[in-house]
Amino acid sequence: MLVVAALGGNALLQRGEPMTAEVQRKNVKQAAQALAQIINAGHQLIITHGNGPQVGLLALQGEAYKPDECYPLDVLGAKTAGMIGYFVEQELKNTLQNSRPIATLLTQVVVDSNDPAFTTPTKYIGPVYSKEEAHERAAKQGWQIAQDGDKWRRVVPSPQPLEIPDLQVLKLLIEQNIVVICNGGGGIPVVRQADNSLQGIEAVIDKDLSSAFLAKQIGADALLILTDVEAVYQDFGTPQAKKLSKLTVAEAQSMTLPAGSMGPKIRACASFAAAGGFSAIGRLSDALALLAGEAGTHIAGE
Repeated sequence: MLVVAALGGNALLQRGEPMTAEVQRKNVKQAAQALAQIINAGHQLIITHGNGPQVGLLALQGEAYKPDECYPLDVLGAKTAGMIGYFVEQELKNTLQNSRPIATLLTQVVVDSNDPAFTTPTKYIGPVYSKEEAHERAAKQGWQIAQDGDKWRRVVPSPQPLEIPDLQVLKLLIEQNIVVICNGGGGIPVVRQADNSLQGIEAVIDKDLSSAFLAKQIGADALLILTDVEAVYQDFGTPQAKKLSKLTVAEAQSMTLPAGSMGPKIRACASFAAAGGFSAIGRLSDALALLAGEAGTHIAGE
């Protein structure tokens, strides 16, 4: 099968861990072991990943240096996609003992400059803060912020993906049976100008929704959303929490979930399942079992 595996932020950073290269490499090494199992089972693999913590950190570093010279989010997205792609590519090659060709592709994704997301930001980036510190930073730096669990974070626009200009290159790599790391951070957000040229825009595309879009564009058989939770739960975090092993597309679409966390994951899987593909959400360490339908939450077509 042609499998798109979307790595959550936990592939690089657990909540509360320092955002050092050493910590991220350690986590990627563990992720590579799970991904290698899919490849060794005979499947063709396309890997996507998030970049929220990393792009937020780079933005903070830029503001601390010279706020007037900060790089825009599209440039920071490209920088983090290169860094994370390097980590994943190297650790996966090491795990597979260089038995498979692997390539990282910086991927532009076209969005609409009039997308409603630009007026209602929902995408979390950067580290977590206490409520007080988050509001102080928001007032000082002009951020928009939102609550994330028991903490607060910066939020930025997360527009819908419309087109992947680099799709032809990606398909050529797939035809050569190359393991591809692409669509990093949901893709580098760009808009198409009146003269058909591309221009970067200030946003961070949700990597789960973008991964589902990519999976449909390349004709993938399966979409795996790999995170740090076992499965989707009803009433998560309460004594009434109930694991949901299987959902129909209609059930998934009717669920009310946080826009910045599980919501996009469910919508992404429902979208891909509605198009006839296999989709599942679950722990990174259970990747191969997810693909076999033996773990996580499977969203089934009608």
